[in-house]
Amino acid sequence: MKRLLIILSLALAATACHQPEYVKPTAERQGITSLTAYFTFGPFENQEMAKLNIGDPEQSRFVIPVPYYFPESSFDETEIYMIKARVNAELQPNCKIEPGLSVLDLTEENEFTYTDASGNSRKIVITGDRVHSSKAQLLTFDLVDPPISGIIDEAQHKISLVSADDLSAAVAVVSISAHATISPDPSLPHDYNNGISFTVTAANGVDKTEYKVVKEVPEKIDYGFNGSSVKQLFNFDPVSNAGLPPYTDLAFISMAVSGNFLVVSTGDGAPVYLNKLTGVKTGNLNTGTAVVAGITSDEAGNLLLCNHAAGGETFTIWTSSSVEEAPVEFFSFTNSSDLPMGYKVKVMGDIKGEAQIVATLEGIDGITTSSKFWVFKVEGGSVVSEQLVDASASGLVWGSAPVNVSSMCAASLNPSDGWFGACYDPNVLTWVKADGSAGATASTGNGNSWGWNYNCFDSKQFNKAVFLAGFIVSHFPAWGIGPRLYLYDITNPAAVSGDFESTSSLALSNTNIAWYQTGSYAVAAGDVLIAPSADGFMLYIYYYDHNSQVIGAYSADCIKR
Repeated sequence: MKRLLIILSLALAATACHQPEYVKPTAERQGITSLTAYFTFGPFENQEMAKLNIGDPEQSRFVIPVPYYFPESSFDETEIYMIKARVNAELQPNCKIEPGLSVLDLTEENEFTYTDASGNSRKIVITGDRVHSSKAQLLTFDLVDPPISGIIDEAQHKISLVSADDLSAAVAVVSISAHATISPDPSLPHDYNNGISFTVTAANGVDKTEYKVVKEVPEKIDYGFNGSSVKQLFNFDPVSNAGLPPYTDLAFISMAVSGNFLVVSTGDGAPVYLNKLTGVKTGNLNTGTAVVAGITSDEAGNLLLCNHAAGGETFTIWTSSSVEEAPVEFFSFTNSSDLPMGYKVKVMGDIKGEAQIVATLEGIDGITTSSKFWVFKVEGGSVVSEQLVDASASGLVWGSAPVNVSSMCAASLNPSDGWFGACYDPNVLTWVKADGSAGATASTGNGNSWGWNYNCFDSKQFNKAVFLAGFIVSHFPAWGIGPRLYLYDITNPAAVSGDFESTSSLALSNTNIAWYQTGSYAVAAGDVLIAPSADGFMLYIYYYDHNSQVIGAYSADCIKR
């Protein structure tokens, strides 16, 4: 199979520096490329408020479109922040704006003199205008009875309902773009047997999208995901947007997906859940009697919650099928090793059928490191075997949680196919064979790798392929070293070799993720999660860097177009 490499980079706006000497222009079009406004106070201080991309080099009045609400999903209005907004301009070489841009009142007309590369000057005005969102998207579509999750093909604006039931009087629960409306009302009974259309109207009242809901089974591509379907769902600061702990707090990050929700645990025993498509915080997870340290989820959307158990203590896994359902005990055993476990647990498969659960044993500060992990094989919905693997022969050696420990992940449902992992210094992605030795390794020659913490992994099956997500948490975000995301096709584990940033197994990467904490550095913890939809059509990838303060997500599908 021809592997598809998709490099997803987020553009970074920067203010140009002007040297006294003349610099020959390198672009044909001279002028102002963009204007970006930033918050100067409040919970989103120093974050981007709005950006104006400029296409007409001759215009003299620039209006920055400030969102009416921020975050977009909230009802918090932005007018108060417009009065003191820091504005940066991206200029072509030898262009300048005088006086220099700084903090502006975007509710006023701010006058400047703009000089182009040829020395010609003119008066310009920079101001702002609050605008309602133009987004008109149907994000989720779920029938209540019978319970069916619609498969959304955004490219064709079509929702497929895979069912043989009579859907002549069904009601639906939907989620749409923030502040948008939908018509007709999906909460009323409608006949879906012969198809029906819904119109989503954006908050601005102008932009609209029509979706056709049909009863059918979409055709899949032969293997993996459709590269043209990859898109970023969100990327934001989890502290100011979701109320999660700041980078200075000790946090044991883990994530899971159930239904339409992303669950985030920081190790405090009280996980929260967010909308899995928008990242909007929605509620607190029902943990029942479970004592929660780490969490994860399987390929069917079952939540796994586990406690933290030192050597000789009882390790327990609880499970539930929704964020509102109290979890029940799934498995319990005595951790017969002398090392703790519970903060790094991963699963492949369906725990109600066949699966493999891997729980990494952590090192103990000042006492010992670790190269061991427990493997639990699930068949028929029950754990049928327990295996303690020693990977020291592979060269992997890690320390304590949450910073130094690696999350080891299955290469397939069969433990005989081995596992994948890596850890700080020397950040070598390693395929550990069943006997604990290294089957293949991949490193990197990147000069910043000394500041990377490559220890966050997850593996899942999707459309005849097996994927491994790898996420680098930054040790030093204040030094300009940021997080990085990779997705590998590990259907052939031995193919993951060479440079892990360019190996032929690489299916997707983002090495330019925006992050939101650049003041200093503290707890370099994080997690990454692959979450296939239960219907097998959608693939979601989530990442969380606690030190850099960023949480983000991508989606892709395997629909043939």
